[in-house]
Amino acid sequence: MNKVANALYASRKILLVLWIILIIGFGFYAAKLPSVLGGNGFEVKGMYKDTEQLLVDKFDVSEAQIIVLFEKKDGVSDSKFQQTIAQYMQKAKGKSDASKVDMPTASNKMIKGSTAYGIIHFNHDDGTMDKRVEKIRTLSAEEKEMSVKLTGGPIIEKDMNTASQADLAKAEAIGIPVALVVLLLAFGGVVAAAIPLMIGIVTVVTTMGVVYFFHPYTELSIFILNVIPMIGLALSIDFALLFINRFKEEIQTKSVEQAIKITIQTAGRSVIFSGLCVFIGLAGMLFIQVDIFQNVALGGMAVVFIAVFSALTLLPSILAILGTRINRLRILKVSEQGGQSRWRSFAIFVMKKPVTMTIVSLIILLVALIPVRDMHLEIPSSEALPTKYESRQAFDTYNDTFINKNTADVYFVLEAKQDMLNEKPLTNAFTFIKQLKEDSLVKQVDSISTALNVKSSDQLQAMLENPQISAQTKPAVDSFINGHYMLIKATLDTDQNSDQAKDFVRKWKDKRSPFTVHIGGYPKFEQEIFDEIYEKAPYGLALVLFSTYVILMIAFRSVLIPLKAIIMNILSLTATFGLLVWLFQNGHLGLTESNIALVLPVFVFGLVFGLSMDYEVFLISRIHEVYHQTRDNNVATVEGLASTSKIITSAALIMIVITGAFAFTDVTPVKQMGVGIALAIFIDATIVRMLLVPSLMKLLGDANWWFFTKKRDKSSSNEQLKS
Repeated sequence: MNKVANALYASRKILLVLWIILIIGFGFYAAKLPSVLGGNGFEVKGMYKDTEQLLVDKFDVSEAQIIVLFEKKDGVSDSKFQQTIAQYMQKAKGKSDASKVDMPTASNKMIKGSTAYGIIHFNHDDGTMDKRVEKIRTLSAEEKEMSVKLTGGPIIEKDMNTASQADLAKAEAIGIPVALVVLLLAFGGVVAAAIPLMIGIVTVVTTMGVVYFFHPYTELSIFILNVIPMIGLALSIDFALLFINRFKEEIQTKSVEQAIKITIQTAGRSVIFSGLCVFIGLAGMLFIQVDIFQNVALGGMAVVFIAVFSALTLLPSILAILGTRINRLRILKVSEQGGQSRWRSFAIFVMKKPVTMTIVSLIILLVALIPVRDMHLEIPSSEALPTKYESRQAFDTYNDTFINKNTADVYFVLEAKQDMLNEKPLTNAFTFIKQLKEDSLVKQVDSISTALNVKSSDQLQAMLENPQISAQTKPAVDSFINGHYMLIKATLDTDQNSDQAKDFVRKWKDKRSPFTVHIGGYPKFEQEIFDEIYEKAPYGLALVLFSTYVILMIAFRSVLIPLKAIIMNILSLTATFGLLVWLFQNGHLGLTESNIALVLPVFVFGLVFGLSMDYEVFLISRIHEVYHQTRDNNVATVEGLASTSKIITSAALIMIVITGAFAFTDVTPVKQMGVGIALAIFIDATIVRMLLVPSLMKLLGDANWWFFTKKRDKSSSNEQLKS
């Protein structure tokens, strides 16, 4: 690190100029990032996606639909209501250049009392969907006989993007001012307090500009808009806190050049190792081939890399130019010695009763993790959108009025090697339909058999051989048969989110058949997402645990410390998930009851595992330094805690404030993520860092450093602890 420190100091002015150019350049593209974000990110390459495309290509199923919800006003007759709806739908079709519309008047199932719905279909989304929706909205304002609300995938997706941007602004408005207050309390001066915030903002803006260039190669999820600032601000401010704190210590007795170089060699080394831990924690998500995990992993890894890069290049350049002026504009008197003395006393107190403190800590964590056994995971849907949005209100009304929540639709597309109307494939298809009907979970089967009320392939072939009857049945045949393909819809007697529905599609996917069987529908979508996560997450977990262990073992030259850190992290994270279940799933502390977002355990683990190691690296690095000097584990632990606890507590508090600010946002998965990360950091900074670390360091003694410990006379250092 000595050569690196010399090179960075020598290049400080050039680095500052380069950073100014980077900020201006990437800042321009950062502003454009929201325009290329879309979708909730729950896409996986597999049978579901292929089947959906088959439905579009072979059976005229539209790629995008907008649901129009109509509610009749008082005094309007039913006939007038239906007439107005028909006129509206025709105008909407013409204005939006839709491929077709489904009229409520065409089916009684689409009208219930004073509520009705229609569907506007689009064959492809060529990037003009927002403009088409706005044209339809102008029609809504013209209606006097009824209220008109629009919902459906494209509109909910756009509203989610809008809500995410609003959430980001709200979280920043809460988090940044409070973070500034914490920084002022930590450093006492405006200049020192402002620099970490500036570094954080530069990191986030630069990363968002970099991520903009990912969009031609992968579909970017709207949640990136929350994840990058959440990680970037918290991590950059943490790094800057550590760096500035060490620089302020060194500048008291050394020249600016010496102080910068020592800070880079010590704090800079910690930043590299902690950044590497966070980077690997996020990299573990890359095993899961679902867009949202790929997006968050790429965006998160990018922001971690830039946070480390800015901490090692931009921050030293600024500090080198400021020098002793880092202490300018002091508005609070901060006593470093008084703070260290209090933390030293606390550490000695904990280390006097290590067994008691360890047992108390473990009891608290074990009680907190009990609710984990009741955790129910679900894929975020329209419920993630705040209720104030019209699209959410309309979708809720549509679901409550027209959708049977106790059933689920599964689509089968049978692919034969020859035309489906030939004798052999048709006979096999009717056998397949019969087997479907016999399945205990199947409530109803819609197929060519039910459409034409025929019981066998022979009946159907006889019908088709009659020219007169064949002409009449052609529309029905075309709806279910296209060349080598046949469409069958099975309605299941279970909720579309249920485990039974997922088991059903798994069973039929693996069932032997003379056809190539393609399966679609929401249960198939859920099954693929859940299976991908459950199958691939263990590989990511193994990578993170193994890599973190190796990195920390190399960093601290210890076998036990990395193992202890990993076990404590897993325990505190599990306790966090238990608290999240208690808060959200059970609806405590005024929170609306909601299941835990499927992505949350993976996200929180990936982010917090690395962030917690951040503090472990800061703390153990200083303990390691003292141990090198004294060769006394107890002295090293006490002095390490005394010198770093204030800055680690401040860093943790800022992390809690910045991520916890997302608890006040409206998009449910983002709210859960903010609360989850804040809780995990709080547990780590209190129970783990204040109680478990000193207790276990005391209990394990010199065994902590077993990797390289050499016997030395420790009588003098023991006397230091006693004094």
